[in-house]
Amino acid sequence: MFYQLVTALSRQQKQIVFMLIDAMIIPIAFGIAIVLEASVTADIATITAILPLILGLVLVGSAISWWLALPTIKLAAYETRGIIRTGAHAALLGASGIVMDAAMGGTLPVGVFLIFSLLLLVLAATWRVALLQVTLEIYRRGKTRMRVLIYGAGQTGQQLVAALRQDDAIQAVAFIDDNPTLQSSMISGLRVFAPARIKELIVEKDIDRIVLAMPSMRAPQLARIAHRVRSIGCEVHALPSFAELVGKGELEARVSPVSLDDLLGRNRLENELPGVSHAYTDRRILVSGAGGSIGSELCRQLIACKPSCIVLVEHSELALYNIDKELRDISSNMTIVPVLASVLDDAKMRDVLVDHDIDVVLHAAAYKHLPLVEINPLAGLNNNVLGTKALADAARDCGVDRFILVSSDKAVRPTNVMGASKRLAELLIQDLATRSTGTRFSMVRFGNVLGSSGSVIPLFEEQIARGGPVTLTHGAVTRYFMTISEAARLVLLAGSFARGGDVFVLDMGDPVPIKKLARQMIEGAGFSVKDADNPHGDIEIEITGLRPGEKLHEELLISPDMLTTPHAKILRAQEGYLSEIEVATAVKDLRQAVETRDEALARGIISRWVEQSDMPEAAQST
Repeated sequence: MFYQLVTALSRQQKQIVFMLIDAMIIPIAFGIAIVLEASVTADIATITAILPLILGLVLVGSAISWWLALPTIKLAAYETRGIIRTGAHAALLGASGIVMDAAMGGTLPVGVFLIFSLLLLVLAATWRVALLQVTLEIYRRGKTRMRVLIYGAGQTGQQLVAALRQDDAIQAVAFIDDNPTLQSSMISGLRVFAPARIKELIVEKDIDRIVLAMPSMRAPQLARIAHRVRSIGCEVHALPSFAELVGKGELEARVSPVSLDDLLGRNRLENELPGVSHAYTDRRILVSGAGGSIGSELCRQLIACKPSCIVLVEHSELALYNIDKELRDISSNMTIVPVLASVLDDAKMRDVLVDHDIDVVLHAAAYKHLPLVEINPLAGLNNNVLGTKALADAARDCGVDRFILVSSDKAVRPTNVMGASKRLAELLIQDLATRSTGTRFSMVRFGNVLGSSGSVIPLFEEQIARGGPVTLTHGAVTRYFMTISEAARLVLLAGSFARGGDVFVLDMGDPVPIKKLARQMIEGAGFSVKDADNPHGDIEIEITGLRPGEKLHEELLISPDMLTTPHAKILRAQEGYLSEIEVATAVKDLRQAVETRDEALARGIISRWVEQSDMPEAAQST
């Protein structure tokens, strides 16, 4: 009820209420002054005699109050300036009382008016402070307010508290500060607590958000605090200083983004790669792994080719939902079929290929996170090898015109299970290509894709955002990079160039040293690298050691022999392959390893059929 009453009052109505309260305290203050003045007898006769004076003081006081604009000062803004105006109001009214009393015969001593002025000042200030607290409590009970902890009890934190007191939607509850001399003290009316009590305070005081009010602290330190606090489960925001807000343009000028050409080690090729619409217009296309980074970009580029139908095969429900929704928003007239299934489901894949009369299969579905596949080799081999086998056999049997396998540079002389699984998948496709008369099988091989899931770029961005360190497996590691757009265009071009059994490779320029990339990203974010030459830097590059199966340098080719294609930047590799009997033996043994959960047998299959590096990269680097 009180909340509705307070919020229903207009600004003008509130000003009238304030003036009436000021008028009401005038006779109260004057009565107390009469009682306190020993030389005046406070009897009925005296009070009756001074009633005209009190009435005159009320009228004059109201006029002075309105002239000084006291009723227009908001309760939350009643600070030093408001008290000065109240003092002026009390002094002027006291002086007016002396003049009015003299005009009426001068029955009261001057001391009464001095006491009256002081009491009026105290009472006028007190009722405003008290009413502010009452009003805030009414708002607290009647309206949900965001409750915030302020990390940093310095000048910026105190300014924030002062600003929030003007806001009825946010309530500052307490300070957190690392300085032990401030802890347990009261600053700006709020108690200061130690950081160790954050978790307890979040629960105890029902905190919604923590605001970091330490703009003078270096960004990496601030990021580390934010990461620690966010891990507790509370929303965290950082507050810049007012100086930073004013000088924002200068700050941004010091932060230079990393050049994409530097990341790639060459110029971008999006504009150099020809269009491929002719190969896919009015065709019926199936994309496996359609929700992944490569698969989804393939779908986006295919939309521009105007195929008659795109079938999206994806085993992640969320990923399938996202790409299906995005494609329908882009092209509402095209037939888009989402299929929630795994490529290992042979019967389902055959039904989909037949039901939708598929012309082209773009096989991008794969487990590609190297450390995860290394720990789960059977799952990786099952999905990447047997899944490819199932979909490729189904494509051949169902009369699909083209089948393009998306491969990886990690398939070249691999030292890890993921790379070996991709090489085995290539060998399967090469074998099918030699025996297929209707379906043209081909493969496309490229390096790391910027921004894809599992890419080093998002990892470095996340580590920089939380203040470091940036982790690097080895100081000499190099990788080839390409954009998602380039990767997708290369896959589509491979399909248009394919004659059967081809391995297409993009001219990816020079490999990029990952340490150089890490340094560029740190400096591009506006920080400095902390190392032996710069011990006071912001973010350190930490060497963690090569992971199991990781190579120092990736390769794109097994054999140096290369053939040209209609495009100068795309080459066709000539590589050896297994015979039909050898492939059948490898597949049979791999199925047995998966069914019996025999990891040793699976690794033995890799050693037998996949050409690998002569020695571990860790040993090569010493």
